[in-house]
Amino acid sequence: MTQAQDAPPAVRPTLAASAAVFRGERVLLAKRGFAPGLGLWSLPGGRVEPGETLAEAAAREVREEVNVEADIIAVAAALDFIGHDADGTLASHFVVIAHAALWREGEPQPGPEATEIGWFLPQEVAGLATTRGLADVVRAAARLLPEDAGRR
Repeated sequence: MTQAQDAPPAVRPTLAASAAVFRGERVLLAKRGFAPGLGLWSLPGGRVEPGETLAEAAAREVREEVNVEADIIAVAAALDFIGHDADGTLASHFVVIAHAALWREGEPQPGPEATEIGWFLPQEVAGLATTRGLADVVRAAARLLPEDAGRR
């Protein structure tokens, strides 16, 4: 075998989408049931499927993960989550496109991907154990909401 055949598969960036779903002034967060970020509060989200737009993926992931229907408004942020093994070897690379969204219907339900759910004021997010940059993403998403969003 050549050296290229012996090498582990190269880590490639994985595209993911998430949504900061607002109901009134509160944002929906989910406590992650899987790595990366196991046990941390985050936005519902996951991998973009082939043929799916970023907005479609974000809405689908919210539906699948927490049983909520949401209207996607706009992209709020793009984040890289790059993980390394103990020896410094690149282990993972996720590119997450976070969206601002408005709750349409459904009461959130926990499940395997989201072991706990909650509605939080944006200023409360910084005090939680969260995935990196979540408070900034929530603030950015809140700024994108229509002025009448608090009355929904």
